[in-house]
Amino acid sequence: MYTIPGHHHISMLTKNAKENHFFYHKILGLRRVKMTVNQDDPSMYHLFYGDRTGSPGTELSFFEMPYIGQTYRGTNAITQIGLLVPSHESLLYWKNRFEKFHVSHSNITTYADRPALHFEDTEGLRMVLLVANGEKVAHWEAWEHAIIPVEHQIQGMGTIEITVRRLNKLARTLKEVLGYTEVSRTEEAAIFQSVTGEVFGEIVIKSMDGPIEKPGRGSIHHVAIRARNKDELIDWDERIRKRGFQSSGIIDRFYFHSLYFRESNGILFEIATDGPGFTVDAKIEDLGTKLTLPPFLEGRRAEIEANLSPLGVE
Repeated sequence: MYTIPGHHHISMLTKNAKENHFFYHKILGLRRVKMTVNQDDPSMYHLFYGDRTGSPGTELSFFEMPYIGQTYRGTNAITQIGLLVPSHESLLYWKNRFEKFHVSHSNITTYADRPALHFEDTEGLRMVLLVANGEKVAHWEAWEHAIIPVEHQIQGMGTIEITVRRLNKLARTLKEVLGYTEVSRTEEAAIFQSVTGEVFGEIVIKSMDGPIEKPGRGSIHHVAIRARNKDELIDWDERIRKRGFQSSGIIDRFYFHSLYFRESNGILFEIATDGPGFTVDAKIEDLGTKLTLPPFLEGRRAEIEANLSPLGVE
């Protein structure tokens, strides 16, 4: 039986790609590792931020939708992203940095039993910095040109929070289909890990009744979890179908292969392979500096570029 090694990436909606780039590159210090388009709708940018090479487990991705409205928060949604930092001193560094750039943030607190600092981007996307306690995404590489000192750089994705009406339904999917381990539970929440004891594959489920979230700018579209290779992905596809979920089937995204399915609360999961990665069509030093397209879209480059506003390198 295959196991999930951790998170792969998480995808959000943004109204303005330039402002998005400023926040994640200039404030959070992440590298824009890929500037491409939504392969299902190439009229919109798809931006990826991460470590030096955009390693699996470090990637935050955004679809630009200029006419999108605001998010109306509610249940049956992915509601918060955890990002790992090395130490408690890092939380103090980031608290001072958020104050300098007028980023909405909390005081230093705890979340999922770890020292934490909650904050939001300019569109209201909820995130939390978590002290990794020595844990880090296995493939994480420091980016030598980051504006953040290496001892405080964000080291990938940690705890992902999902809020649903039916906690037990999602819990059974994580445990019985995807092989997660339940590590704690109360009436209001439960914590699951794909790798026992490690935060980079951790999911917190919160139980909340009420209206379903209406997505908009700053909302989370889906979470992707890792498969090591295409053979594993084929196995996951079979297991998901046997459980009765509708799978998208395996899709070649050029940078990885993936499949999509919705669990019973409507949460969209993607399972994505580790490779071939973002260096398949770019040198490491050139990542994110120009628009790159998968081969099946390359013939439409002139049309695609004409419909996009230039973002520039920085």
